[in-house]
Amino acid sequence: MTHISKEIILKKFEHEDMQPMDCNRMLVLSLGTGVAQKQEKYNAKEAAYWGLIDWLFNKGASPLLDIIGDASTDMVDFHVSTIFQSLHKERNYLRIQRGNSLLEKPVARVNLDTGRQEPVQGEGTNGEALTRFAQQLSNQRKLRQYK
Repeated sequence: MTHISKEIILKKFEHEDMQPMDCNRMLVLSLGTGVAQKQEKYNAKEAAYWGLIDWLFNKGASPLLDIIGDASTDMVDFHVSTIFQSLHKERNYLRIQRGNSLLEKPVARVNLDTGRQEPVQGEGTNGEALTRFAQQLSNQRKLRQYK
């Protein structure tokens, strides 16, 4: 998104109607590498008593690395969701996490109050949302070919 906005700024002199971060003109598809096996993998009561070794290796996992990796992904998703939702263009941003039957799962979006992904009523499945994205991209390509 940043790269696209920079390109728009550089070409602004050619196209006065283009604005950076114009979410009307952007479709963002974010494919995640996965969701933790258990959403609540660690809990604060247990972690309060962990020592250095427990943070590095605990029950076959590495909590410190898990938390850092998950936090980075969650922050980006939260940031991008906030942008699109604040501009009432939430359907222009689709985040799909890897998992079994991911196309059949309902579309989910970050709840800006809780920071958690929640299914969105009336948005259908990830497969249906991908079809909508593909149709929008196809329509845009056709419009550009005729200009």
